Amino acid sequence: MENVAVFDSPGKGRGLKATKEFWAGDVIFSEASISAVVFDSLTERICHSCFRRQDKLQRCGQCKFAHYCDRTCQRAGWAEHKQECSAIKAYGSVPNENIRLVARIMWRVDKDGSLLSDTQLTTLEELEDHIADMQEDELKEFKVDIHNFLDYWPRTSKQHTIDDISHVFGVINCNGFTVSDQRGLQAVGVGLFPNLCLVNHDCWPNCTVILNHGNQSAVNTLFHSQRRIELRSLGKIAEGEELTVSYVDYMNLSEERQRLLKTQYFFDCTCEHCKNRIKDDIKLGGKVEDGVKVCPSEEQVKEATDYCFQMLEKMDQARLKGDYHEVVKICRDAIEKTEPILADTHIYLLRMWSTMSEVQAYLQYFDEAAEYARKMVDGYMKLYHSNNAALGMAAMRAGVTHWQAGQIEVGHGMICKAYAILMVTHGPTHPITKDLEAMRMQTEMELRMFKQNEYVYHSMREAALKNKPMTMMHEPKSMEEGIKNLFHRRK
Repeated sequence: MENVAVFDSPGKGRGLKATKEFWAGDVIFSEASISAVVFDSLTERICHSCFRRQDKLQRCGQCKFAHYCDRTCQRAGWAEHKQECSAIKAYGSVPNENIRLVARIMWRVDKDGSLLSDTQLTTLEELEDHIADMQEDELKEFKVDIHNFLDYWPRTSKQHTIDDISHVFGVINCNGFTVSDQRGLQAVGVGLFPNLCLVNHDCWPNCTVILNHGNQSAVNTLFHSQRRIELRSLGKIAEGEELTVSYVDYMNLSEERQRLLKTQYFFDCTCEHCKNRIKDDIKLGGKVEDGVKVCPSEEQVKEATDYCFQMLEKMDQARLKGDYHEVVKICRDAIEKTEPILADTHIYLLRMWSTMSEVQAYLQYFDEAAEYARKMVDGYMKLYHSNNAALGMAAMRAGVTHWQAGQIEVGHGMICKAYAILMVTHGPTHPITKDLEAMRMQTEMELRMFKQNEYVYHSMREAALKNKPMTMMHEPKSMEEGIKNLFHRRK
């Protein structure tokens, strides 16, 4: 942690600043979690040790609750699970993820003390819990969790005051970090990383946070690396500059971001992008061609925006039912009516394009999926920071879709763009970056073949697809299943 220092950030309280200069892609610090748990809804599908998604998991023979890839993962996770295992057996049922996380944290602190390592910059007691800022309905749920925790907490473990227990619940309520699966594509759990809690928010930050599970595949658990977050620089950061990350998705309008930050994290955002409503005009704007607004009036733009919003609600309902042909019909109708009016950066139109791309790829209409994926990425590039992870993931998806459609030149270009971004946001050792590197090499080889003889390339591609028919793509996930926010909030 020699790269950072704690300081009083004006109007924000404690924060972290750089003690030296950083460049894009630099790891400023990494930190292991105090503890982490799998979400209640995924306890039988995600390994409780390495957080990988597996089709077949082995269940703990004692509590019948915890699931692991194999004996290796079970041994690696035993230190965290040991007391939880006996507590679940004694309690007779499994408490929710918040109670499980608080219990794991308190067992860890009871065993190792409040400062778990020399690199920890703050104790659990020093972190904000914001209990006094909670709304009445939130406090009711909070008290129910504490009541259930007291029933769950073993009498043989060290006993704590209600105030101490409440504080830990409050800390994870506003500081619990969303833990992703091995490839960083889906939120699967929640953990607590104390030093990360000191990094303040900015809607246009200079850092990003990723979870790097490291090496969890070695047979000997001694060679397993810790589950850790990495704070990475998105660009040049000067010595003494405050380090910031974004707690919410920048795709939201300034007003919506401010509302989310106030209700979820209990502060008023005063960053430049919120104060000056930067890019809000193009997020809900009318069509622009060559930098000049075309004919639609403000009234037409408003009508198209309202219509698009209504269609998005219908689309979500059809998506929940798994009726993807209906999703395509709704999206196509909405796009035909609103695309001539709305800007290519309009957030509702972008969501329509994103959904159409994903669903059409799932239904294996790859040419149309590729068209909408390209439009989505073009819009994202005008809104997001050039090294935003969401832009990188969108470019990767678009690259794969273009490759599936046989459009190798555009596909390779998109994959190269995604690789350049994820090298900054995720680094070369992250599994998703390694996947992208393999894709980049494959498409580069295919592109050389395509340029040498286009006819031979397409003939070989068609023959390969006939010998190995395309399998159905993974079912599209709902927007809520992705990793939208940095910190986890109980729904």
